[in-house]
Amino acid sequence: MIKNKTIVFGISLVLLAAACKTKNLKMNTEKKVVATEKKIVVYQVFTRLFGNKNTNNKQWGTIEENGVGKFNDFTDKALQEIKDLGVNYIWYTGVPHHALIGDYSAIGVSNDDPDIVKGRAGSPYAVKDYYNVNPDLAVDPANRLQEFDALVVRTHKAGLKLLIDIVPNHIARKYEGKSNPLGVKDFGADDDVTVEYKRDNNFYYIPNSQFEVPDEINPLNGEVNSLSDSKFYEIPAKWTGNGSRLARPDKNDWYETVKVNYGIRPDGSKDFPQLPAEYETKSYKVHFEFWKDKDVPDSWKKFRDIALYWTAKGVDGFRYDMAEMVPYEFWSYMNSAVKMKNPDAFLLAEVYNPNEYRNYIRLGKMDYLYDKVETYDKLKDIIQGKSLPDGLSAIQLGMKDIEHHMLHFLDNHDEQRLASPEFAGTPEKGKPLMVVSTTISSSPTMVYFGQEVGEAGDENAGFGTHSRTSIFDYVGVPSHQRWMNNGKFDGGILTEREKDLRDFYKRLLNFSINSSALMGEFEEIQTINRQSTAGFDPGVYSYTRWSDTEKLIVVTNFSWINSSSFELIVPANIIKKWNLKDGIYTITDQLYEISKAKLEVLNGEGKVQIFIAPSESFIYQL
Repeated sequence: MIKNKTIVFGISLVLLAAACKTKNLKMNTEKKVVATEKKIVVYQVFTRLFGNKNTNNKQWGTIEENGVGKFNDFTDKALQEIKDLGVNYIWYTGVPHHALIGDYSAIGVSNDDPDIVKGRAGSPYAVKDYYNVNPDLAVDPANRLQEFDALVVRTHKAGLKLLIDIVPNHIARKYEGKSNPLGVKDFGADDDVTVEYKRDNNFYYIPNSQFEVPDEINPLNGEVNSLSDSKFYEIPAKWTGNGSRLARPDKNDWYETVKVNYGIRPDGSKDFPQLPAEYETKSYKVHFEFWKDKDVPDSWKKFRDIALYWTAKGVDGFRYDMAEMVPYEFWSYMNSAVKMKNPDAFLLAEVYNPNEYRNYIRLGKMDYLYDKVETYDKLKDIIQGKSLPDGLSAIQLGMKDIEHHMLHFLDNHDEQRLASPEFAGTPEKGKPLMVVSTTISSSPTMVYFGQEVGEAGDENAGFGTHSRTSIFDYVGVPSHQRWMNNGKFDGGILTEREKDLRDFYKRLLNFSINSSALMGEFEEIQTINRQSTAGFDPGVYSYTRWSDTEKLIVVTNFSWINSSSFELIVPANIIKKWNLKDGIYTITDQLYEISKAKLEVLNGEGKVQIFIAPSESFIYQL
């Protein structure tokens, strides 16, 4: 990582002025990747916020003051517009019933204690009932599951597939399975609470202790609430979701949740059957057979049954929260069971440890993992002037064997908004990041709702602060609301700048899902141009992508100040692979189909004269 602030496309303006999932790629036992279909785009929506038309945005506002979106807000029109953006999958974030501050006692739901709820609307990752959905999302909370079922039907009708969250590492501290199917026992119902650990306990306990609310938290910003008394009855106390073993967790711990036990002893050793190493090349069917006669911890069975319940409802896949905190052997067990019911299920995991990527993909049978630690973090460093773009090539080469499995994103509910001052600063500065993120590999691309119209997350919503769109509060999302246009979903009150940005995303995403080259080979041409090309400025990055039927040259300019003019070299080894003879070839930019250039091949080497404006990108097709 280069932190020298003299990088000319970086922070200093003075110096700047001077300067298709498993089905899509089949991996056989030799680990050769064969492209069969097209790229996938996932559109993440925070379900509670998507349809909210209320623009009050009062800090700590109630549901009545600030409003909330509903399942029904995803109309046929809304879903068709999302589909037309260039989307294959929609991830409905925050669907399972989680703890929140609201009175649903009339439908048999207990009130949650503000002392163990983050914010007013609550964290979607403190699930309270895995067999039902958030009552806030329903027009008629008593029929909330039926409203979700109708959303599944509408989503499929629009030609989209859908994902929801499963959060296996932790559940709400006050979990109540009021909707359990016949025969399903609640988490912890059969636990031996006299010991810290037992393999078939669902939780870890702190014997002879009582849970204590963390110091220095201020539930509901100090608002008077009958349940808010700095106490929550839990005897014995349980380990907290992030692994804290204190009866009084810290205010920065995940104190609203408790950690689920998967048969990992307190010393870290595994208390369940091990997968043989050769299973990394075995199919999910072979994994499923392996577990059929094995005795596994009770929590494994509970979460498998939860996933199969939602699969049976028509959910096409899952995003697994903090999957690396759960052993990959469990994922083999659960994912193989899901795939036996739906071989095309889309299974996406939040994993941040690069040393574990291959275990979760090959042994855990994950389809996709977040590519945050490498590609996302690198792109963020580049646009903040902390690093040259050249290192992107090494990242791709280092993950060549798993690149298809590493989902790319620039926005999601956990991260600072791309357009925020804390990230790129403007949505236009984010454009070259989006082009590279989308086109550099065969992996799926994920877009977070509002990203395509430049949402910057400026709101201080209460528990959640600016730069991230709050997942804990009732709040509106201004740029997105202008696209939503009071439920018309036609962009009618977007600014011209926002319309231009959405047009850019629509062009890029639709190109990506129809390009065979983006499912094919990658080879960088950055190194030779950095070393040999005059005028190839520090903010410029270039590479090639190709298939048998499509050849692409991608050139992007991360500088938002400087234009660059240079003669791009396409080296002889690529010209040879493309079977190009000496001559002149017209290449056309696929984003706007306006810019054309000439690729001149002479003595087996190619050259293209390029002029590229600040924050501009070209996807030249031969």
